[in-house]
Amino acid sequence: MNLFVRLLYVLLSSFFRPRLPVGPATSELSLLTFPNDLDLNLHVNNGRYLTLCDLNRVDLFIRSGLARIMLQRGWMPIITEHTMNYRKSLGVFQRFTATLHLSHWDERHFYMTHRFSIKDRIVAEGTSKGVLKGRHGVVAPADVIAALLAAQAAAPAK
Repeated sequence: MNLFVRLLYVLLSSFFRPRLPVGPATSELSLLTFPNDLDLNLHVNNGRYLTLCDLNRVDLFIRSGLARIMLQRGWMPIITEHTMNYRKSLGVFQRFTATLHLSHWDERHFYMTHRFSIKDRIVAEGTSKGVLKGRHGVVAPADVIAALLAAQAAAPAK
């Protein structure tokens, strides 16, 4: 249940946070661990970290304007590879920061770095690469960027 609460939190708060640029960008979320995040060793489950990374991606999609384009065009985000290194444990009711940095892309994939930290101490960090899949297969990142720039140019000036 807390996943839905967190998702709702991110969905709502992202609309009130500053827009992210088209291109390399960083999403940072301040979160709290809950009892159902923990495994039998009483620390955050390794699989839960991957779910928390999804929250950063949702924030990035909304704040960059990509979420609207994905809905309009029927594009679906898919993570094709993910690695995570765990340095310290996150226990129950600990505040932490989840950070995603979209660093670059090639002709097929977007590349991201994920970091979980408490203040300046890194708890876990990893990388992922992902694609957007459309009706006819993987959408080239260059086409995604072009769509974002076109949508930005068409948007009324504030």
